[in-house]
Amino acid sequence: MRVVVIGATGNVGTAVLSRLHSVPYVTELVGVARRLPDASVEPYLGASWYSIDVSDPVDWPRLERVLAGADAVIHLAWALQPNRDERAMRRTNVRGTAAVLAAAAAVNVPHVLVASSVGAYSMGPKRRRVDENWPTGGIHTSHYSRHKAANERALDLFEADHPEIVVTRLRAGLVFQRNAGLEVASLFLGSRFPTRWLKWVRPRVLPLPSQAIVQAVHARDLADAYWRAIDRRAAGAFNIAAEPVLDPAAIARAVGATRTIPIRRAVARLIVQAGWRLHVQAMDPGWLDIAVTVPVMSTDRARRELGWRPTVSSTEALAEIVEGMADRTRVQAAPPLAGSPNGVKVARNR
Repeated sequence: MRVVVIGATGNVGTAVLSRLHSVPYVTELVGVARRLPDASVEPYLGASWYSIDVSDPVDWPRLERVLAGADAVIHLAWALQPNRDERAMRRTNVRGTAAVLAAAAAVNVPHVLVASSVGAYSMGPKRRRVDENWPTGGIHTSHYSRHKAANERALDLFEADHPEIVVTRLRAGLVFQRNAGLEVASLFLGSRFPTRWLKWVRPRVLPLPSQAIVQAVHARDLADAYWRAIDRRAAGAFNIAAEPVLDPAAIARAVGATRTIPIRRAVARLIVQAGWRLHVQAMDPGWLDIAVTVPVMSTDRARRELGWRPTVSSTEALAEIVEGMADRTRVQAAPPLAGSPNGVKVARNR
């Protein structure tokens, strides 16, 4: 089996590579990224690597050639920064996804799996769980949510136009692993924000709106869901999240705080918006809007049809990412290599 992973050097991509390395009948593993990793180290070792920017039309013909002959393609490429330039992010997040779908259709890839998110859902309940039929209109104040919702519409059209292709969407909660500590810290706090103090000191109190109720999953468990979907050729949408649901009290315990201080949602948003505008932190207020408005997902379908069970609890995953932030760990195991003239670096065979 030949599997292509687009966006293979990120938080989820590295976990997917590790999972696919353990499958004997994945005989050819292909990684696609804008910048090539050091293919002599795990989990990059043993894959063929191509430097392709899915947002760049110049690279689209080569993208088709890379996807030709694939049994499945997993599309994970996503831009979270610069979040002050939505047009730049949209080129990768929306136009890039459209390019991947077009390339997959052009070369008849039989199975396409795309990373969606709980952030694609419209505003929903926190006191009960929703299944995959909940509307995916997104949260209009969040660029991340708008882009995920736009891709859901693109996937709807793609499924209608290409019924011969199996299309899978995994709608995950927040995705954590220890090695993504620097990535997550950069996303929410900024790359220069100091976090090493978390090794010795944890916040005594954590101010959060009572509506800040979220779900999370360890990257390793999400990667397992991707493989299970490939193995079963499972079509459709699947919610992916671990237990328990993270309310403010659970979040506080996981990060080492002794208690929470409830604050009004409007006040919290003003604080986040002011910090973002003043460049104090990298998180824009749209992320808070997602946390307080998206519904709590039911994962019954993934458990039933994929046989999926998380091995790491949401609180353990959250505690792990805090440890990673303290140690400034990163998923990129080594400095990226420059692309070769033809845009490909092939690692030695496994």
